[in-house]
Amino acid sequence: MFERLAKSGQEFAEQTKEHIAEYADAGLRTLVIAYREIDEQEYVEFNEQFTEAKNLVSADREEMIEEVAGKIERDLILLGATAVEDKLQNGVPECIDKLAQAGIKIWVLTGDKMETAINIGFACSLLRQGMKQIVINPETPENKALEKSDDKSAAAAAFKASVLQQIAEGKRLLSSSTKNSEAVALIVDGKSLTYALEDDVKDNFLELAIGCASVICCRSSPKQKALVTRLVKSKTGSTTLAIGDGANDVGMLQEADIGVGISGVEGMQAVMSSDIAIAQFRFLERLLLVHGHWCYRRISSMICYFFYKNIAFGFTIFFYEIYASFSGQAVYNDWFLSLYNVFFTSLPVIALGVFDQDVSSRLCLKFPPLYQEGIQNVLFSWLRILAWLFNGVLSATIIFFFCIRAMQHQAFRKGGEVVGLEILGATMYTCVVWVVNCQMALSISYFTYIQHLFIWGGIVFWYIFLIAYGAIDPDISTSAYQVFIEACAPSGSYWLLTLLVLIASLLPYFAYSAIQMRFFPLYHQMIQWIRSDGQTDDPEYCHFVRQRSLSHTTVGYTARFEAKSKSSKERARDH
Repeated sequence: MFERLAKSGQEFAEQTKEHIAEYADAGLRTLVIAYREIDEQEYVEFNEQFTEAKNLVSADREEMIEEVAGKIERDLILLGATAVEDKLQNGVPECIDKLAQAGIKIWVLTGDKMETAINIGFACSLLRQGMKQIVINPETPENKALEKSDDKSAAAAAFKASVLQQIAEGKRLLSSSTKNSEAVALIVDGKSLTYALEDDVKDNFLELAIGCASVICCRSSPKQKALVTRLVKSKTGSTTLAIGDGANDVGMLQEADIGVGISGVEGMQAVMSSDIAIAQFRFLERLLLVHGHWCYRRISSMICYFFYKNIAFGFTIFFYEIYASFSGQAVYNDWFLSLYNVFFTSLPVIALGVFDQDVSSRLCLKFPPLYQEGIQNVLFSWLRILAWLFNGVLSATIIFFFCIRAMQHQAFRKGGEVVGLEILGATMYTCVVWVVNCQMALSISYFTYIQHLFIWGGIVFWYIFLIAYGAIDPDISTSAYQVFIEACAPSGSYWLLTLLVLIASLLPYFAYSAIQMRFFPLYHQMIQWIRSDGQTDDPEYCHFVRQRSLSHTTVGYTARFEAKSKSSKERARDH
């Protein structure tokens, strides 16, 4: 605002700046007020240009709006400044602390003055006493003198050179702090951010910012907020989430992968532009740590299981084709092939994707590092996907060769006849249905009546279908005609073989899960372990589990407490 003042309107500029600094130091949000009288003709011209710029749909819409606004926001006369108290919402420091424990990098993009933003950072525990701060602010006396001169290009070059120098110094400080495992905070003002986001500077700026524990960008315009979000999203490949409550946050919310709008006193623009709307900032804690973790686990488990069940089914067909010298004869009836993914195995997967909970909501909030499994992609890594593929191939191998070896030469009927293709196909299909559904039962951590209904109901429905379909005219049921009633059901070997194949197919997975749970548990399995032992309220066990988090916490009041404890121990050791 001070840059837009007329020379005759700066009578109280220095006093106003001093007052603003005092207000900002007190943590108040400041607003500078200035005016200019314009005639009707100038307003009409401005209104036409501004309306035209707002109606643009091109990529340079924001630049055009700023350019038109700059034409009228000039030669202003300073009136004064106001300061209002804008308290943090309830639960904000606690929420930020848990998000930090969850391994989420937190950046603050605000339009407040630097002093106000720093005070907010301390209030939220994004900053703490003794934490090294890299402050990028080109407001040196030399640069201010250049800014007041008429040589704007020289002033811009000096500002940019100052920003580059401070970024280089910050990277050196960050390098030395990293060796000592010290947390560093980066604080940037809006003018510095203008030059830091230029094409030849932004990579260095981003490298510095990523290495810092917390980043605070103050005096940021709506466009700068969006550009910072775009820079992080495009250069790092990370998933970005932006949260805001005002109209100046709209660009940032739309640029981020996930936009969360807070409905409040600043209007509904942010909510209308966001993907998700919440009423208070603290609700972000449950949205991410509980529903975010559940959603990640459900989707990753569901996709892996889809691969497993289709490979287990498909490879039995493939193995039979090899056995039959690729004659083209299908081992299963046509309707068996068609309904596998429709009725017999699909509903349990849907139930897994909707209802499964590896850890309760209370424990998700109590152990925020659990969220790091999603950030590190522990449950959907290539190793885990390949493990499920291998499990599917192994199940198919056991099912096929058990059935072939048990039925190939063995008498199946009282008269001594061996089985035909229709009995072999029905038996193998029964084993597949049993194995993939029981595999689902072993994978689920949280059973509901619906999951019981879908898993065991899918198995029961297979027998009902086999009976009903086999009772239809043989012109329609073809190889499945009376195969269950007349052949499979009366035979004890059919039921015994199904049981043996089921045990043999699930035993490798069961053994692997037991060994992993006992000797190499994942983070959620450690929580399940202490829950089953009833030790979730034991401080010693809870502290032990939290210490096994995948990444170290550097911000939040938990990190502040740990830093104080560490420094106290070091002082006691020195004495």
